[in-house]
Amino acid sequence: MLTTISEIPAHVGQEVKLGGWLYNKRSSGKIQFLQLRDGTGFIQGVLVKSQVTPEVWETAKQLTQESSLYVRGTVRADERAPGGYELDVTHVEAIQIAEEYPISKKEHGVDFLMDHRHLWIRSPRQRAILTIRAEIIRSIQEYLNGNGFTLVDPPILTPSSCEGTTNLFHTKYFDEDAYLTQSGQLYMEAAAMALRKVYSFGPTFRAEKSKTRRHLIEFWMIEPEMAFCDHEDSLIIQEQLVSHVVQSVLKNCRRELEVLGRDISKLENVKPPFPRMTYDEAVKLLHEAGFEDFEWGEDFGAPHETKIAESFDRPVFITHYPTKVKAFYMKPDPDRPEVVLCADLIAPEGYGEIIGGSQRIDDPVLMEQRYNEHHLPMEAYQWYLELRKYGTVPHSGFGLGLERTVSWICGLDHVREAIPFARTLYRLYP
Repeated sequence: MLTTISEIPAHVGQEVKLGGWLYNKRSSGKIQFLQLRDGTGFIQGVLVKSQVTPEVWETAKQLTQESSLYVRGTVRADERAPGGYELDVTHVEAIQIAEEYPISKKEHGVDFLMDHRHLWIRSPRQRAILTIRAEIIRSIQEYLNGNGFTLVDPPILTPSSCEGTTNLFHTKYFDEDAYLTQSGQLYMEAAAMALRKVYSFGPTFRAEKSKTRRHLIEFWMIEPEMAFCDHEDSLIIQEQLVSHVVQSVLKNCRRELEVLGRDISKLENVKPPFPRMTYDEAVKLLHEAGFEDFEWGEDFGAPHETKIAESFDRPVFITHYPTKVKAFYMKPDPDRPEVVLCADLIAPEGYGEIIGGSQRIDDPVLMEQRYNEHHLPMEAYQWYLELRKYGTVPHSGFGLGLERTVSWICGLDHVREAIPFARTLYRLYP
């Protein structure tokens, strides 16, 4: 029966059999050091010529990088080893001797690595990122499932835009127009009226011709929606969720963070409450920091968000944006209708917005007025208006961008590494 590298600590002093791949190999003449990986971790196997048969020795000599194999050996604890254990190999069985592997230890350009993404994800760094991504997903669902939220799956093909933009991927749905979803939010609002607290988790698509390190064409969103929930209640849930995720990664992925060289001290402070500032206060901060040309009513760009975040050691909420720069469905502040009851959560260290959320308009008359102001076709949005006509209630929601969150927690330079196979402006392969 096969053991995995992740299970090795339970087998010290025992003989085990592993199935895996040769990540690297070096030899001192009479000893071969086999760097092995099996998808659950990495371990070094030590093969001593005098302690194995000539056939086993020759089989190991023939192994090339990424050759697949079975090995047997005795587990030995070793504090000097990267994982704390080594394998004294007694038998090697080659499954396949791999052809010359295209990714070597030399420096490769980004385009080359992205062209070989299907192989690049085998490396320790990329494996660590994908492991942390999985933990982030697990902990998000753990928090939401444990706090009364029900998972609901919205459609990917939709008849209209969520935010009234034109950055949509168009397709034909038989004899009518359809679009790839840019958000499941509107459908989550409908689901919240049936199930009170819901969330969706799925892919979203934005046809923005952006080449920044924060943007993908296809990305994943977690979108909770809550009935009988106001703006303030939503902010509390958001900071609790993000804190839970970060602390879960610190607890369960410490080794992967070490592989990435992540400064975990910058994550340990991510605990509620998160600081808050209004859009007005943020504009004042920017003016004092040298952004004198920034005018009230503009939306923040990456340099602005980075400057704002520099003042804090954890994510910061920016609330009450001008109505005209936010989506049609956001509820105006009753005391100041030129701003809306919304917030963006800005991650520290220059990673920008990871959550956008708001209280939604619950007044059918105001919602219809917004339709007219934004030139939204009534036939496409009639069902959404009906949510306000049949039992309207105060409700709020938000969307958390998975890849931006992964990038921040992992300390990545570009969001393309935060997803297994990135879809960017000029990349649809592999």
